[in-house]
Amino acid sequence: MPTVDISAFSLALCFLLLLIPIALSYGVKLKLTYITLTSALRMTIQLFLVGLFLKYIFELNNPYLNLLWFILMIVFATSSVLRSTRLDKKTFILPSFTAFLVSNFFVLLYFNYFVVSLSNVFEAKYLIAIGGMLLGNSLRGNIVGIGDFYNDIRKNEKTYYYYLSLGATRLEAIIPFFRKSLNAALKPTIASMSTMGIVSLPGMMTGQILGGSSPLIAIKYQIAIMVAIYAATTLSIFLAIVLTLRTSFDEYGILNRNIFCEPKK
Repeated sequence: MPTVDISAFSLALCFLLLLIPIALSYGVKLKLTYITLTSALRMTIQLFLVGLFLKYIFELNNPYLNLLWFILMIVFATSSVLRSTRLDKKTFILPSFTAFLVSNFFVLLYFNYFVVSLSNVFEAKYLIAIGGMLLGNSLRGNIVGIGDFYNDIRKNEKTYYYYLSLGATRLEAIIPFFRKSLNAALKPTIASMSTMGIVSLPGMMTGQILGGSSPLIAIKYQIAIMVAIYAATTLSIFLAIVLTLRTSFDEYGILNRNIFCEPKK
């Protein structure tokens, strides 16, 4: 059975569901009405524009254009992480971009070549669709991981400097903070993997089933993509922290305060 299309009228009816969070926001004074409406509008416009552009990319299926699109996705992901964590873009943009590129590109190529067994690992629908899922989850993990790491050290500077005063190297002193931030960043993915299929049916699996794929094929793809997401997220957070250490601390292990962008008052 082919996937049932959603008409413009039906999509408009779907937007009526937003009245539920808006009413609750108004009732308990969350002040989320404006941001809910603007976010929904932005999502709609962005997705339709991306959909039109991706249709063009899929039809061309040019490996260079596909790769360029993937790199642009990494640029936007890097910018989003730094904006959310309030870290200095000049200091973090290059190492964060490198961490995203190396981790996600490696896992993506491995997935396309060894798992899906594609003859063309730059096939548009696989490179962009699978790459988007890897990047989206890596982005969320990095916001928590790298953000918590540096903010935790800043909040607990006395503890950090106490480790240094006892003769610990910079690496030895940051290890407790590194473990804590990596743990916090990876727990949501681990929890998602452990409850998948019992508590929830994930988006990729649902999409494939609605698209006409066999449930067993959809399950195998979902298992494979979750393993890939976990690997890419772990590697990207690890690299993001390691690659930023050199510019975030001086030669004596003192944290550089200029890496933080203070919120405007």
